[in-house]
Amino acid sequence: MKLTGGCYCGGIRYKVDGEATMRAQCHCRECQYITGGGPNYFMMLPLESLEFTQGEPSTFTRDDIENPVTRLFCPRCGTALGTRVPGRPLVVVKVGTLDDPSACGGPDMAIFTCDKQPFHMVPDGIPVFERMPG
Repeated sequence: MKLTGGCYCGGIRYKVDGEATMRAQCHCRECQYITGGGPNYFMMLPLESLEFTQGEPSTFTRDDIENPVTRLFCPRCGTALGTRVPGRPLVVVKVGTLDDPSACGGPDMAIFTCDKQPFHMVPDGIPVFERMPG
């Protein structure tokens, strides 16, 4: 799967060339902060499949929790671009940053629904998990 994307202001551009190991919507409270209240639609891909072709993202890693993820975002406009997972060769790419978000094909599952808000919608027919599936 070859896709391109970037941030809102255009300062950061990336391409991915790899197969998604997961397509999901995440309802965890942390993702609600990042999205402004909604679930986070994402694709998980091998880390080496992501290449920044213009600009470099800033990073943020919490220092007050165990095994925090590292969030990637545009230093100019603040667009959340993705997440690196500690100890795993994976990267999470935010579907909304793709040039063609429909290329993702939609979520295959909903995760962390234990934090789901009453106004969050989950597509019919996809598996739903209270936390991260094993």
